[in-house]
Formats: sequence, structure tokens, C-alpha cells
Amino acid sequence: MTEHDWDKKLNINTVGRDDTHADVFHHPYEPTPYCVLERLRDSGYITQDSVLVDYGCGKGRVGFFLAQELGCRCIGLEYDPSIFARAEENRTSFAKQYAQSAGRMELLCENAEAYEVTGADCFYFFNPFSVEILRSVMRQIVGSYYENPRIIRLFFYYPDQEYISYLLAGDASGMLDELYFLDEIDCSDLFEGQDERERVMVFEFGTGNSK
Repeated sequence: MTEHDWDKKLNINTVGRDDTHADVFHHPYEPTPYCVLERLRDSGYITQDSVLVDYGCGKGRVGFFLAQELGCRCIGLEYDPSIFARAEENRTSFAKQYAQSAGRMELLCENAEAYEVTGADCFYFFNPFSVEILRSVMRQIVGSYYENPRIIRLFFYYPDQEYISYLLAGDASGMLDELYFLDEIDCSDLFEGQDERERVMVFEFGTGNSK
């Protein structure tokens, strides 16, 4: 199925890039390709019982797809009010066709670093913001992990090199000492060329492993 085919099936409109309000800290809106989401769906790392937070959710594609395909609960965070309004429009149209799945979708218009993580156990990133903001977000996630110990998985599609360096090396605070690299979902065969960034890197807290 093409991008437009999937949008039509889900009764949403998420195709296209939008860099209207992008800046040095917030990157342009660009949806994760559906073929990548299909591979993520089939990985087994996200289940019906998962609660997933999509940072920089844009028009909501990741959440709508996973809520419908896997039946998990999804929380989409978007800082840009104009793009968030498009996500809300998509939620309304999605609900007309998939009312039960729409009930598993929550959309919030707020800055990622201000979002208080509670019981979520999966977190999705498609380079939504700078590594400086990522550090603040990770503090929220790590704090939630220590308050409520559980297996937490983080998914980074088309990861930025700054992200990788930070996640693998950690920092002097030791905040990421319990985080370890779990797996890589290769997506390079889905596109022309041999772009090594076409992958989803999976990291995990909570299994007794560490760096």
C-alpha cells in the first residue's frame, strides 16, 4: 500500500512535509513512512497492552496507525498549534471510521520537555527536536522509570548522529546507566540506495541490563 492508500484506509491526511515553524530546536514535520510503521508493528516490541508516547506527533500518523493495527494506547505530543490542529482534524475523521481505536488516542499540544511521563512504556522519536531537548525528555522518562520500575522501550527512527552519541555514551550524571541498546529494525531495503540511517534503533530500560 502507498502512503496515500494508508491515509485513505485510516481516513486521515498526513502526507507531506511542513517546516513552517521549524527552528534550531524543533525540526520540520515529516511523517514516518507507512512501510516503516508496518515493520515496527510486526517487530513484536509494541503490543496491545503498550502505552506509547509519540514525541513530535505532527498530524498523528504513528498513533492512528498503531492504535488501529495493534490496539495499543497512544499519546501524541505536538508543540506547533497549527500542525496540532491538523492532528485534531484527523482524529475527528479517524473516529468516524474507527471509533474504538480513536478512544485509544490522546493528543496533547505542549512542549515535549514539559510533558510529565507516568505509566507509558514505549516512546517513539523521528528526530523531532534537538539533542538538548532530548536530554530534558530523557530526564522525564528516567524519573518515571525510577518512580515506577517497568520495562521501557524507546524507538528512534532514522536516528540523528547526535542522538546516537548521546544515547550510547550517556553523560556525566549517569542518568542513562540503565539504558541499553536492544535491537535495530533494518528498513534500508524499503527504499532506494543504501542509507544506513533507514532503521529503527530500539533501546530499553528495566531488564537488569546496563551499558
